[in-house]
Formats: sequence, structure tokens, C-alpha cells
Amino acid sequence: MKFTSFSFVAYAITDVAKSRAFYEGVLGLKAGSVWEGEGMAFIEYAVGQDTLVIGKGAPQFTPGKTGATATLETDDFDGAVSELRASGVKLLMEPHETPVCHMALIEDPDGNQIMIHRRKAPAK
Repeated sequence: MKFTSFSFVAYAITDVAKSRAFYEGVLGLKAGSVWEGEGMAFIEYAVGQDTLVIGKGAPQFTPGKTGATATLETDDFDGAVSELRASGVKLLMEPHETPVCHMALIEDPDGNQIMIHRRKAPAK
């Protein structure tokens, strides 16, 4: 079996309006495909060539810190962290620098973790 890419990262949510306010208002993502009905929801956000999805309704699809962590790449790491702080978002992990990147960790209203990330230019 061989995989060439991932289809999307998905987070379970409990409150569609509150989550959309966070993903669209705080993070500034634009909703693409939106489906809501019969107590379920599925909202897709394009992030570059990748897709982040939030959704609710399936019994086994529950929010929390046990799932994957989506990592959002930014060209302005310090600016993104400043905007998150100004929006009142708590940083679970303060900005951290490694030899290859800068990263910080936040969470959405349901406790799903999101990493804010900036790769460093490769060493020459």
C-alpha cells in the first residue's frame, strides 16, 4: 500500500457558529464547501493546496485533544502570534524555535489543537 498525499485534516466540533467564528474570524480562513443539515455539518477551508475540515454529527467523530493537530504554515510567524494574542487566543505552547522552524500551539473552541508554523529557509 502506498499513499501519495493526505485528503484533508478534519476536526470534530460541537458548535458550528462558534467554530466558524474562530476559523473564519480569528484565523481568517475562507469557507469553501459548506454543508449543514439534519444535525450535521461539514465545512471545508482551503489552506494552500491542502484542506482543513470542521464538522459535527457523526457519533464517533468527537472533538478533543486525542486527534490530529493541523499545522498552519505562515510567512509572518511573529505577526500571526501577535494577532492571535490580540484576539484573546490562549497559547498552549509559547513560540518555540528549532533549527528548522518556529512554532506555537493554540486550540479551537472545542480543544482541538492547531499549530502555527513557519519553516526556516534551508541552510546552504
